[in-house]
Amino acid sequence: MNGFDDRVTLESWRDFPCGECRTGRGLGRLRGGGRNRSRCSLTLVLVLASICGFGCIERTLTINTEPEGATVFLNDQDVGRSPVRVPFTWYGDYDIVIRKSGFETIRTHHRIDTPWYEFPGIDIITECLIPLTVHDDRVLETYVMERQQHPTDQALLQAADDMRQRVQNPEG
Repeated sequence: MNGFDDRVTLESWRDFPCGECRTGRGLGRLRGGGRNRSRCSLTLVLVLASICGFGCIERTLTINTEPEGATVFLNDQDVGRSPVRVPFTWYGDYDIVIRKSGFETIRTHHRIDTPWYEFPGIDIITECLIPLTVHDDRVLETYVMERQQHPTDQALLQAADDMRQRVQNPEG
């Protein structure tokens, strides 16, 4: 412990310097009440309100597959089984990998464009000053998975023969 108590209580707030109190001239009037006390109280309310946060943006991305139950990876991170709804922070390109046993793996990417209210300058208003929660819910198209096709024995033997000939005769 360093010997300093940084906690602000209601009693200590009365001695908080603001307005005329910063100069030290209004300290007596502050303790005695009056206009400066209400000014300090208003300042306290505004500071606490801004700390609590007025605005907020919730961003979610929903990924659906046909059939459901496929494992979804977003930027190499397992986010769950479809249909899945995940929060995101950044706009831009996302790599998507969808896997399910017995089906072909889907590898793709999707770009999430920045909405107009998130452009620099405007974002200060939407994220800090508007006392509402803005929901940015993005739903991607449904990814249809195809059944995995297993090659026949004859096709495997033919592919092996082709590979052998390419190795033995690399020029042709």
